[in-house]
Amino acid sequence: MKKAMHLGSFRTLSVLAVVLLVMGLMTWTWSQRAEPDRGSLRLYGNVDIREVHLAFRQPGRVTQMAFDEGDVVEAGMRMAALDPQPFRESLAAADASVLIAQAELAKLRSGLRPQEITQAREALNAALAASAEARRNFERQVELLASGTSSQQVVDAARAAHEQAAANVQATKAALSQALEGSRREDIAAAEARLAAALAERAQAATALADTELMAPSNGTVIGRVREPGSMVVSQSAVYILSLDAPVYVRAYVGEVDLGRIAPGTRVRVHSDSSAKVYQGRVGYISPRAEFTPKTVETADLRTDLVYRLRIVVENADAGLRQGMPVTVVVDARDAASRPARES
Repeated sequence: MKKAMHLGSFRTLSVLAVVLLVMGLMTWTWSQRAEPDRGSLRLYGNVDIREVHLAFRQPGRVTQMAFDEGDVVEAGMRMAALDPQPFRESLAAADASVLIAQAELAKLRSGLRPQEITQAREALNAALAASAEARRNFERQVELLASGTSSQQVVDAARAAHEQAAANVQATKAALSQALEGSRREDIAAAEARLAAALAERAQAATALADTELMAPSNGTVIGRVREPGSMVVSQSAVYILSLDAPVYVRAYVGEVDLGRIAPGTRVRVHSDSSAKVYQGRVGYISPRAEFTPKTVETADLRTDLVYRLRIVVENADAGLRQGMPVTVVVDARDAASRPARES
């Protein structure tokens, strides 16, 4: 009887233990679902496509294409050139215009030559002498008219000659004053403006000549050679397509529920499906505007979820990360920056 009672109690305790164990497992599972692992965050994105369509700012005939598709170039290398002869001729004409404008301005600033001033003085002396002679002749004719030996017509003619001589004196005095004073300020200002315009035209011609050489703006790889030597091109017509090598950016997206787990400056790990190498990076930018999940992003969330775009700067990028390649970004919450940092 006692054995049966003990056996029944043992079974009851066993059942109770199993029930408690099942309840504990259910509670743990529910807690895991309610509070998922907050240790890391996995995001998905692509390596940004960064390329430049290189073109001349001037129209002309292409004389040189120095690189082919796949060639690696460095910043400052000459990649292509136009025929410079028309631009050299334009620059020579602009130089001549500058010289003319400089000469005209110097002439106005210097005023008349000493010989011209001497001529003006002598002209005034001659006018004074002529005026004095005309005055004496007029006075003599007036006296002769009073004595009856001259006519009124002769006196009138002498008066007119006297007045004309006096006016000529005033004119020669004004000419001498103008010669001594020099050019007007307004004329000098106009000449200075013409010189400034000529200098600006020469600068434009020099810039156009420099634009006949197409330089690489940064390090990169040629992925497109659009023109060949001998081709006629218009301004802003692409001749090369250059893929920029650095810096390497990754475009990823984060859901709203995880937005508080990252910040600009957060350290991340980036890896692709093509290799086992892990790249180091940091979050450089978080978009302030939400958008729908792009179709190119492969995540477990619904396509209609709102996400925020991230820009991640990869610090140890190499040829293994190719533009447009899908990548996975792992964010460790413990590495989140304590305050926002600016993207470099």
